[in-house]
Amino acid sequence: MLTVALTGGIACGKSVVAGILREKGCYVHDADRTAHELMAPGGAAYPPVVECFGKGILAADGTIDRKKLGAVVFADTVARAALDAIVHPLVLETTRRLVADVEASGRSALFVTEAALTVEAGFASDYDRIVVVTCDEETRTRRLMARDGIGRDEALRKIGAQMPQTEKIGRADYVIDTSGTLAETVDQTERVHAMLVRDDELKDRRDL
Repeated sequence: MLTVALTGGIACGKSVVAGILREKGCYVHDADRTAHELMAPGGAAYPPVVECFGKGILAADGTIDRKKLGAVVFADTVARAALDAIVHPLVLETTRRLVADVEASGRSALFVTEAALTVEAGFASDYDRIVVVTCDEETRTRRLMARDGIGRDEALRKIGAQMPQTEKIGRADYVIDTSGTLAETVDQTERVHAMLVRDDELKDRRDL
């Protein structure tokens, strides 16, 4: 089984690409959803996150309010690093268990983790291939404004808080540019999928 990290900056279109790969038969793991589950009450990350950031990040029902927490970490690189140090290792541990389960079951030849911070977290080496989703800055800004209901300045601040796209592309085995039409994105993703299938076949031959 080939393990693939699907990564890219905020509002670049990772989820769209992930959906296409899922339709092609890939097992797609949403690392962001795993992180949310870990930070839910009873999750392994909940106690250390609340201890680190205080009860001011909690909603009335005791859950972690993502907007409150996000306002803290996007404005403070030290706070963001502290959150990452808590959550990322737990997400990686969960992912490794899931990879083992999927491989043992034979459910899919391609295991894809959709995760924005694979490179930043230092986990790229855990995967056989890195696929980076990118798009032009203006398209990305407009998407983020529409998605989050925020102004241009706030969108640019969020984008600026992340690793530059050029750095991620430098670590990529394959790149998918979603700046164009959906049909163009589908075409690129299908071509990358075909190459990943080939890579898996080559990996299997080497393992014989």
